[in-house]
Amino acid sequence: MVDAPESDDPAEPGTDIEALEQEGDIAADYIEGLLDIADFDGDIDMDVEGDRAMVSVVGATLDELIGERGEVLEALQELTRLAVHRTTGTRSRLMLDIGGFREQRRKTLTRIGADAAEEVKKTGEVKPLQPMTPFERKVVHDAVAAAGLRSESEGEEPNRFVVVYPAD
Repeated sequence: MVDAPESDDPAEPGTDIEALEQEGDIAADYIEGLLDIADFDGDIDMDVEGDRAMVSVVGATLDELIGERGEVLEALQELTRLAVHRTTGTRSRLMLDIGGFREQRRKTLTRIGADAAEEVKKTGEVKPLQPMTPFERKVVHDAVAAAGLRSESEGEEPNRFVVVYPAD
């Protein structure tokens, strides 16, 4: 099954900006409470990107909130989405970033996707990649598509991975 395409457009037609801003406010309050409880320092930035709210925590060393390969960040994002859902009654696609981890990871994954696409173009062989989170797979799918090839996600969580296919 292919992950649903997403957009990085500033605002997609039909997007309820006020609702996304409300999600961002709820998420920011929730994250701020967690930072206070854990005694972490950090500033919270909110934005709307495409059709989702974006909340970023920046500031002091926050590696404990990211974890190895972003596992803690993923868990915090899910908890934050649940907090938003509890308040709004609607499912949230909110994206949480801490210390710029996702943005840096996005650059790395874009390179991985582009490199895999180039390899598949040269060899003509299908290339499976390592297991990735939904966020990571989405970035790789976008990079492969930008290179003119097709990719699909296969496997079951948490071992779901991207497979890059040669052009038909």
